[in-house]
Amino acid sequence: MFGRDGAPVDRALLQSLTHFLSFRGPDAREVWADGPVGFGHTLLRTTVEALGERQPASLDGQLWITADARIDCRSELEAQLEREGRKVRGGAPDCELILHAYAAWSEECVQHLRGDFAFAIWDARRKTLFCARDHFGIKPFYYAELGDLFLFSNTLDCVRLHPDVSGELNEAAIADFLLFGLNYDVASTTFLDVRRLPAAHFLSVSAEGLRVERYWSAPTDGHIRYRNPDEYVEHLQIVLQAAVADRLRTNRVGILLSGGLDSSAIAAIAREISAGPGGAADLRAYTITYESLIPDREGAHARTVAEFLHIPHRTLAFDELRPFERWDDPEVGWPEPVDDPFFAGLFDEFQMIAEDCRVVLGGEGADNLMHFEIQPQLRDHARKREWGLLWRNSLGYLSSRSSLWPGIRRRIRRVFRNEDGKAGFPRWVAPDFARRVDLEARWANGNRVLAPQGHPLLPTAHASLSLPQWARYYELQDPGVTRCAVEVRHPFMDLRVVEYLLAIPPFPWAFEKTILREAMAGRLPEDIRQRPKTPLAGDPLIEMLQRPESSWIDQARWDEEVGRYVNLPALTPLSHERNAERASMLIRPHCLNFWLQSLRRVRYNLVAEVRNG
Repeated sequence: MFGRDGAPVDRALLQSLTHFLSFRGPDAREVWADGPVGFGHTLLRTTVEALGERQPASLDGQLWITADARIDCRSELEAQLEREGRKVRGGAPDCELILHAYAAWSEECVQHLRGDFAFAIWDARRKTLFCARDHFGIKPFYYAELGDLFLFSNTLDCVRLHPDVSGELNEAAIADFLLFGLNYDVASTTFLDVRRLPAAHFLSVSAEGLRVERYWSAPTDGHIRYRNPDEYVEHLQIVLQAAVADRLRTNRVGILLSGGLDSSAIAAIAREISAGPGGAADLRAYTITYESLIPDREGAHARTVAEFLHIPHRTLAFDELRPFERWDDPEVGWPEPVDDPFFAGLFDEFQMIAEDCRVVLGGEGADNLMHFEIQPQLRDHARKREWGLLWRNSLGYLSSRSSLWPGIRRRIRRVFRNEDGKAGFPRWVAPDFARRVDLEARWANGNRVLAPQGHPLLPTAHASLSLPQWARYYELQDPGVTRCAVEVRHPFMDLRVVEYLLAIPPFPWAFEKTILREAMAGRLPEDIRQRPKTPLAGDPLIEMLQRPESSWIDQARWDEEVGRYVNLPALTPLSHERNAERASMLIRPHCLNFWLQSLRRVRYNLVAEVRNG
């Protein structure tokens, strides 16, 4: 908390809100307050350097920090700091490195930080609060301006518990949820009083006001070319190994193992590092499966990888998970509406992981970064008059395709497709609501949210890094939502990996993930290494909706507030729907309904908990 008018912090309230956060930081709980500013911190130790960590932490009594952070490239950062005349003690926790970086470079410190972080630093000399969120928004940061009081946390429910934060909903966010399944405005939340600090932004707060600025954008000018093709593969191996190693700084690490190439590659690299000199990490693997509801081979593929790498493996079957199961359980509440009726499975998954690990690695990011497009590369060759490369890559691409027919068939379908199978603008939206938020325009703009531009060779891959889906994905896995002391880390979203993959020629390396497949030669079973990207063979929601026990959803009681947003008589029964895309849209009013009903109960229970804290 920071009182910009100089009013002293309510220490009792600060302690209560900090106590509320104990579920996500069970190792220590401390508060610090000095006049108008106060920090509360609950500690989750997830690195070897954190064993002696205490937060809030200080540097010379003039700089104070509270942080949820893991800093990568520590040795490089320490060397940069030493050149600035700052000596960092050996084994310093990550929060201390951030403090030294701020002391050396002030707001420019974010240009020197790598990793996953959300932090706030109180600069007593400047009477300024400096806050920042990592490049991809892996760590959440929420805040509210309550008159002259600035309030922030990495947990949305914590901010909402302040007595001056209203429960008024943000209609624009509700509109985006009903249309697209999430809020497209990365700077807002579902609550009018609570804001998000977007990824790759910092925020400065002083008596003069509040300033938010972007400090990084994904590069468009990277250009790495090697004469020897093997060097491309070796370079990827180097940066991926460094990315995984920086995320293995603890005694036991889990892996979200889907059985696909990406997560399997992370598992293989983690196994090599843990088996090498100084590699002490005990690895575990976890897989979500379907055994009977739909055809699913993911569990079998993941088991093959785990056995090949000699990693203990646990699976969790979702076959019997019912839509909206435990929606009224206060332990399975979610801070904002989610369009997944099987959301309770997320809690089951993380509770399983929490029994073994505090850190788990995921394989997300590779699909986006290696999204292949040949046309931009060929146009770039033509623009630069690189006729030899244009000819060679055109022939190479055509000869690499097993058949031209799939691409031609997709284009024919795009022209002649049956729009009856596609979810159009929902006619069940309440007309007054649609007019208030200009919903038709939001629908048109939202369907163009991915606007490839800027990158000459990988426009879609580059643009995809800015999609709002990323922040939603990371936040749903955060302990602030799962209520499990488990931190998810994403090696493919390491800056070194991202910058490298955006700098190399798309063909041949992004084509069918050639570079990753070659990097994994001899390190994974061949059938996994060569396995194509395979979607689920069925839709769990459609299958579940056909079961008699799911018919209750259409008869469920509607919250009175839903009528502000949804024309209920216009809704068609879910049990009649067989099209997966239309079902995914039709389920959203029901998701909103159950969330609104749980919202008041959860709010009441949380406020009572804080008051009794």
